[in-house]
Amino acid sequence: MSETVEVHLDTDALVTAAATRFVDVVVSAQAARGSASVVLTGGGTGIALLELVHKSPGAIDWSKLDVFWGDERFVPAGDPERNDLQARQALLDHVPVDPARVHPVAASDGEYPDPIEAAAEYSAAVHAHLAEHGAFDLHLLGMGGEGHINSLFPHTDAVREQHELVVAVTNSPKPPPVRVTLTLSAVRRTRHVVLVVGGAAKAEAAAAALAGADPENIPSAGAKGSESTTWLLDTDAAAGLK
Repeated sequence: MSETVEVHLDTDALVTAAATRFVDVVVSAQAARGSASVVLTGGGTGIALLELVHKSPGAIDWSKLDVFWGDERFVPAGDPERNDLQARQALLDHVPVDPARVHPVAASDGEYPDPIEAAAEYSAAVHAHLAEHGAFDLHLLGMGGEGHINSLFPHTDAVREQHELVVAVTNSPKPPPVRVTLTLSAVRRTRHVVLVVGGAAKAEAAAAALAGADPENIPSAGAKGSESTTWLLDTDAAAGLK
């Protein structure tokens, strides 16, 4: 498994590089195996790269793409905080994806109003996909200033989870407090992990993760792809690297 670091001049260059990586991984996976799967992330950068993919999709066959999310805020379906809603507005509503291959986490006002039940339902979809395909092809990740990825925060039960692929988080230190998230075990069931990180506030955590920090302290340190792990940083986020 290779780990590489790319440093880009600014946010625009960072987002462009992430969108290019998205297209390249998906197209390569579809050429090799007939289909591809991606795990999306939210946040400003995560949504901006989806908008760029919409504008320059390359040779992606949208009908042969499975779409998952790394985590979701457990709020009502129409809440603008939903990563699902943001991703649909940025990309999925504009391309011919197969609705049966888009796998959102249940909303709090939906069929599974209990987050533990919602996590179990999402886990079933994740397990079914991995049983058929072996791994996700691409997992996109942002990172918080303290090193969190998905809804895996330092020193929490969720980041320490070793067995489950999906868990409910009921006391997130970042609002909203209730979420559903993939675990590090699920992240590691991915061929290519790409972390997209910008801003000086994240430089210390990025440097610690790349130096081999304990994932319980810096969760992003545990994000490893089975074939490749790529850190895409802007110059501010890379300021702590030696």
